[in-house]
Amino acid sequence: MAEYQLIAMTSPVKGREDEFNVWYNDIHLKDVLKVPGIKSARRFRNHEPAVVPGQPPHRYLAFYEVETDDIEATIRELRSRPNTPKMTMSDALDTRTSILWVVEAISPTLVSE
Repeated sequence: MAEYQLIAMTSPVKGREDEFNVWYNDIHLKDVLKVPGIKSARRFRNHEPAVVPGQPPHRYLAFYEVETDDIEATIRELRSRPNTPKMTMSDALDTRTSILWVVEAISPTLVSE
């Protein structure tokens, strides 16, 4: 089975960071984990958002580990769920700047000795 990472780069709507984090941690991660093939989820906060010319700064990252033989079907299923009973969304998420990457593992995980 192929291994992928979904990388979500997100930011809250200005002034709604606490609400955004409660929704993301308590609701959204659990909704995403119900998509077949998505095995784990973890969020990270950027302490100093990096500003790259032409790119919006993202305050948060979420990494989702995916194992599937059909990544296109997994992504279709994920995209079909927002704003349905299967995936509650929050208007505290700044959707104008959100980015989702899907990357495929091309090497084994190496660990330090």
